[in-house]
Parts: sequence; C-alpha cells; structure tokens
Amino acid sequence: MKVVALISGGKDSCYNMMQCVAAGHQIVALANLRPANTDELDSYMYQTVGHQAIDLYAEAMDLPLYRRIIQGSSLDTSKNYTKTDGDEVEDLYDLLHLVKEKEGVEAVSVGAILSDYQRVRVENVCLRLGLRPLAYLWRRDQESLLAEMISSNLHAVLIKVAAFGLDPGKHLGKPLAEMEPYLKQLSQKYGVHVCGEGGEYETFTLDCPLFKKKIVIDAAETVIHSADAFAPVGYLRFTEMHTESKDGVSPLLHTRTRSHSPCSPP
Repeated sequence: MKVVALISGGKDSCYNMMQCVAAGHQIVALANLRPANTDELDSYMYQTVGHQAIDLYAEAMDLPLYRRIIQGSSLDTSKNYTKTDGDEVEDLYDLLHLVKEKEGVEAVSVGAILSDYQRVRVENVCLRLGLRPLAYLWRRDQESLLAEMISSNLHAVLIKVAAFGLDPGKHLGKPLAEMEPYLKQLSQKYGVHVCGEGGEYETFTLDCPLFKKKIVIDAAETVIHSADAFAPVGYLRFTEMHTESKDGVSPLLHTRTRSHSPCSPP
C-alpha cells in the first residue's frame, strides 16, 4: 500500500516506517504536526521537541513532507474520542486529509507503542478518512524492541529527559545505543519505561537505513524546563543543522545551557 508516515523525529515513528517497508508497503510521503511559537507543546498526542530539524527529513528521505501547525488543544480527553471542533486531533485529520488528496495514500504509519490515548485518536481519524493505520510496534516488549531498533542501524540521540535518574547535563545528546544499558538499569530499579513510553525521554533520529542522507546537528542549546532536584526536565533546541552524505561522521555539537520557560521565544 501507499503509505504516509507520521513523523515526530523520534525513534518510534522512524522505526515503524522501517517496519512498513519490510512488510512490503511504500512510503510515499511524510507528515508532521508542529507547534506555532514554542519549542515544546503540552500535548497528549504529539512530540514537538526537535521540530526545528523535521524539514531535513524530506531531504534525508527524498520524499514530500506535509506539515501543519497545531492549532487545537486537548479538549476531548475521554477514553473514546469523538469529533470535537478545536481539538488537536482535528489538526491531524486536516493534515492527513490533505495528504490523501495530494498523494493518494491508503495507509498511515504510526509509531505508537503503548498509549491507548494516541491509538484511539489515530484510529478515529483513519476511520473517518478511509485509511488503514499501520502500527507495527504496538504492545511490543519494550526492552527487546529497543535492542532491535539499535541493532537495525537506527541512530538516534536523546533530546529530552524527564525522569528520576536522567540528567539534562549528562544525558542530552547521548546516542540511544550508548544509553541502552543505563535505561535498562533505571527500568529495573525504578520502573522507567526503557522506550520512554512514560514520557521519561524523547529522541531524535539522525540516520536509519531508509535515509539517503544523514542529518547532522551542528549546534544546539540545552533548555532547562524544570530544575527539580530529583527529576530535572530539560531538552535540546536545535539551532544549526544540515544533511550530508553518509560517508562522514555526524556528531551532535556545541550545546549551551539556558534555563527558562519552554514558551519563551528562541
């Protein structure tokens, strides 16, 4: 089937694309919802940290990218979503409606693993549009899934941390492969979800086998959202980035620390 991939920049949406291709589907377009004037939106549905680099996905994969600003908010938070004007889910509907019209897609790649909240809402949108949701990661064992992602040459870095045991000063920008043993330790000691499904961390994918070019982050700032003594929350704001051929090195460079509200302008 012709598939549009919902991408956040994170490991899950990227790896689900890989699974779609492995199952014989064709990724023909990418779709992303982004915040208007902030680094991160308080959303139950969407990862928005790292959105500054999403445009590079189109270059990396040589595919059309459709983006829409998130205008709604989380209005209907009930177990079973129904169409609600002004809800952020309707932004997803409008985005996928456009992609279906332009690209003739039949299915949607979705990187959901554990969140019933997300699954129900994506399924609602797909049903209304006559699209099939493809969620190959759904309810997978997280420890084995993380190991599988890393062994498949998916290269991602942590761009947000928000859990006990994760420190913005130490762990932001670290490769996921390097963090895997420590994430397993945190899971065993404190019940942290190793794939970050409890919001413990978020990632950005710099390269994977589907990319024709890799993404290179030349400069980023560390923004401290909350300086909590036990579980500080911080994220990376990408300030300079580009794509390049895959025969070079792609380090994450030049991070600077700033402490302010995530709603502050860059």
